[in-house]
Amino acid sequence: MSRLHVIHENPLWLPPLAEAFDRIGLPWAEMDLSRGTFDLSEPPPEGVFYNRMSASSHTRGHRYAAELTAGVLAWLGRHGRRVVNGSAALDLEVSKARQYAALEQAGLTIPRTVMVQDDAAALVEAARRHFAPGPVILKPNRGGKGLGVRLFASVEQLAAHLEGAPADEAPVDGIWLLQDYIRAPRPVITRAEFVGGRFVYAVEVDTTAGFELCPAEVCAVGDAFCPAAAPAAALAAPAPAPRFRVLPEGIEPALRSRLEGFLARSGIDVAGIEFIRDEAGQVLVYDVNTNTNYNAGAEEAAGLAGTPRSGPGALAAYLAAYLAAELGRSQRQAA
Repeated sequence: MSRLHVIHENPLWLPPLAEAFDRIGLPWAEMDLSRGTFDLSEPPPEGVFYNRMSASSHTRGHRYAAELTAGVLAWLGRHGRRVVNGSAALDLEVSKARQYAALEQAGLTIPRTVMVQDDAAALVEAARRHFAPGPVILKPNRGGKGLGVRLFASVEQLAAHLEGAPADEAPVDGIWLLQDYIRAPRPVITRAEFVGGRFVYAVEVDTTAGFELCPAEVCAVGDAFCPAAAPAAALAAPAPAPRFRVLPEGIEPALRSRLEGFLARSGIDVAGIEFIRDEAGQVLVYDVNTNTNYNAGAEEAAGLAGTPRSGPGALAAYLAAYLAAELGRSQRQAA
């Protein structure tokens, strides 16, 4: 039976997609690549493959999941299987430096960024040369969810941090990025969601709580507010504004067109692209997430939840059409 195979390494992110797939009767199966054994002399199963491998997989104990996925995608390509978010998308998912090169090639602006091998002295020297007196952002080249991203008010603060940083904070690929801190009029960034290379909606994200911006509800479990443990003053305080809010106006057509053009030339079908506006109104793109998740609360508040206009709904419809087209192609070839 031809079906959709979802490549992933974190089952906790699947339920919203599974619900959307099942709602429209899309036949699908998991392909968990947190570990695996594959006989490369045998053909892969029939169907379409949707790659959701995450750059942050190593933070969940799956250090080589991305590398295993790269091998599996090559195997699928060898046998002519169709892949949504294939090898080109995976290559950009695991390297912000390569993301930035592709973004600039597509005519988009990125924050000033300096790439440095994992060496404290070299990082401090580069920060003094390019960002002194500060502030400066330090981020791993291969991250995910904003993990490991830190803002330092000065180069001296960065140097002090690096002097006492534990070895397990080293970037998994041995590469750090130093980056300009963009001063925005408001403490927000925008995340634009795309399915099938086309804009679905944009979410405004409040950044006052930090850089870990994963929109999936499961990402926020550790930060959950517990009324039973909260002081009375906190319970009496007004509820905070939601951190994620769907923008009813979307994004301007010219920016939408440039982002869609970037996805087309980069071989990316599904992605969340994050950008920030500086005080002059200039848009700077700083992250491309090809393992995009969707915020259920924001979709519910916007009246999108459970509809084809939601992230999971749009994705399910796109993958169902993709699978149907592939089944028709296979039948024509067999005739």
